Amino acid sequence: MMMALDALLPVLLVIATGHVVARIGLVTGDNWRGFEKLTYFVLFPCIIIRNLALVDFGALPFLQLGLTLAGAVSIVATFLLLIRTRLERRYGISPARFTSIFQGSVRWNTFVALAMADQMWGPEGVALIAVAIVAMVPLLNMLSVTVMSRFANADTPFSLTRLLRDLTRNPYIVATLVGLVINMTGLTPPEAVMTSMEMLGRCALAAGLLVVGASLDIGALRRPGPALSTAAVLRLVALPTVAAGLGTLLGLTGMALAAAVLCTSVPTSSGAYLLAREMGGDAELMAEILTLQSIAAIATLPIALVVLGAM
Repeated sequence: MMMALDALLPVLLVIATGHVVARIGLVTGDNWRGFEKLTYFVLFPCIIIRNLALVDFGALPFLQLGLTLAGAVSIVATFLLLIRTRLERRYGISPARFTSIFQGSVRWNTFVALAMADQMWGPEGVALIAVAIVAMVPLLNMLSVTVMSRFANADTPFSLTRLLRDLTRNPYIVATLVGLVINMTGLTPPEAVMTSMEMLGRCALAAGLLVVGASLDIGALRRPGPALSTAAVLRLVALPTVAAGLGTLLGLTGMALAAAVLCTSVPTSSGAYLLAREMGGDAELMAEILTLQSIAAIATLPIALVVLGAM
């Protein structure tokens, strides 16, 4: 518990710094959007490429961890799709609001997971998160973009061409493929390039957490409801529980099992807000979900790591 809290505290302080900087106006709207794009399209892809290029997958439980995370996400995503009509009928949740619940329930904040893994376990922990990125990033982006294309804008028909275009332009997916190609072919870039990516990757963790803090809207929590609670329970309780159960069945133990729990216990991704804003979803609800989960995770995340990570 203390290790988890010690790792979480610096992360929360950086998030809080981003929130304060945004609220006092030191960095404002267009500047934040530029910073978000820099983090999303440049800094974070660098850390993905470098870690995937250098990680020794043979020394890690790649298959078990990947199946655990992909399986847990698939189970919760399927459950949500099955209850979508019930949510609409019982609580009046529109298709656009459902897309925010969906993203808030299954997507993960990679920045927070990487930062905590680095704090708790060092390079080996970052390598495990790299495995999680391979397993989850393409799947989650495919699921999120598909659900947004299908439900976010009722006036725009679902288009497979548009979906494929969105997927191929996603920087996380592209960076994952590049890192895997380097790893499998052994064609490592020159040392200067790798060093540059390492420097940019170090910036990515802090930059990503600052972006998370800037996107938080504490005042939005004055209107809690079924949408908020559904996403919070599924994201912070159900998903890590399913992951721990699957991981145990597949033979994950120790740090690998704890990494699976960490990845499924962190709040949802701040990128979900950007996607909701760009594809016609309920961006306001997405911001509320992100805010509530970031606050609630202060309590739920350490408990999940202690209870579920030690199964």
